[in-house]
Amino acid sequence: MDERLLAVLMIRNPWLGKLESQPEILRQGLPDPYLPRNKQLDLRPGSAQLVVGPRQAGKSTWIRHELCRQSDPVVQLHAEEPAIQEFCRSPAEALFALTEILVDESILWLEEIQHLKDAPLFIKGLVDLQPHRRIIATGSSSLQFQAKTRESLAGRARRTRLLPFSIDELAGAFPQDQLPALREQACRTAWERLLVFGGYPKPWFEKEPGRELLHLVEAFVLKDASDFHTIEYPAAFRKLLEFSAADIGNLVNISAWTSRAGISRSAASRYLDIAADAHILHLLPPFAGGKRTEITGRPKVFLIDNGLRNSMFAGFGPSTRRPDQGALWENAVFSELLKRTDLLDQIFYWRTKNGAEIDFVVRRGQRLVALEVKATEFTRPQLSRSARSFISAYQPKCLGIVNATLRTDQELDGIPILFRRPWELDEILSVLDRNPGE
Repeated sequence: MDERLLAVLMIRNPWLGKLESQPEILRQGLPDPYLPRNKQLDLRPGSAQLVVGPRQAGKSTWIRHELCRQSDPVVQLHAEEPAIQEFCRSPAEALFALTEILVDESILWLEEIQHLKDAPLFIKGLVDLQPHRRIIATGSSSLQFQAKTRESLAGRARRTRLLPFSIDELAGAFPQDQLPALREQACRTAWERLLVFGGYPKPWFEKEPGRELLHLVEAFVLKDASDFHTIEYPAAFRKLLEFSAADIGNLVNISAWTSRAGISRSAASRYLDIAADAHILHLLPPFAGGKRTEITGRPKVFLIDNGLRNSMFAGFGPSTRRPDQGALWENAVFSELLKRTDLLDQIFYWRTKNGAEIDFVVRRGQRLVALEVKATEFTRPQLSRSARSFISAYQPKCLGIVNATLRTDQELDGIPILFRRPWELDEILSVLDRNPGE
């Protein structure tokens, strides 16, 4: 093996040659405290495990934690290293060179795979050449990686999306035997912090999370997007992100945005695609079930994390004193839905020309769950006219009303109506998992 490559591998894999120390060395690289994630690493031969999501969301930390439980050897290839990029031009040549350090039981861990010229084909080659090999790959860019992956890795890869901390992951850190009133207060405090500072791991544990988030925007959002994509007008790209942050929960107004940013409509659309690719924002399509009065055109815009949003617009003041409190709640609940739902699930909003509107509709197969978000301290159940209209039109498996205080159950036309706090969102979504007839 080339000496330069071996030196790089030894730096990234300090446990090579002393397998008995591997779990402890991996464990030493974990942050203190480490917050467990609600995901499971599914390692199996013949199929690579792809972990996608934004940088700094904790993908590598989570994988490292999971690999601490493995007794088999692990070999990490970090694709940010120029030597690794050169080495990974051919899967056959790479596997041949690695025979000196790989055994049949070795787990191959590929980090930041989007740095490779043709990552999906490289992974496909690894799986085809060594179907017994267990492979993990992480990627923080999806426009060129995930789209090709779906095309060239059919049957050879399973994808997991890892986003910043969710409210249920944060609540999981509270003592399980805590008194209910104290646990609820802890959940409320965590939710308020999530509304303002978001769930990125490093800012979450910082004494000054706002400052860390500003660094994150500059170093990760703007720089990374520029590194992976051609952005001719960085100032216009930044403005589009700021417009998106200002308009969370609203329909995309591409004409107004392009005029204010001073770029063409096609450039603005491409920049929005880049921002979605970098896991900064999400364009939420409308739900259209075939009713003539439904709006079926423009998407709504949401940011993946409230902390990133507030660092680009509106600042870090307490949510209860802000005019955008409702928008913060809606954006945070959307983020929670992304963190909880499967990659194959679909999320929409629903609106009619008559003014009826449902914040979110989640579809899994033929099952629908509708959600309304109210940053309100309800004292009694209240059901909007829009909710009644959607239930009448589509008979969802459940309608959830996410609110600040009320937990109760009702029923309308045989449809369960669940009033739940944000940290109880799983109870609403659980109907998506039930078997027919339950």
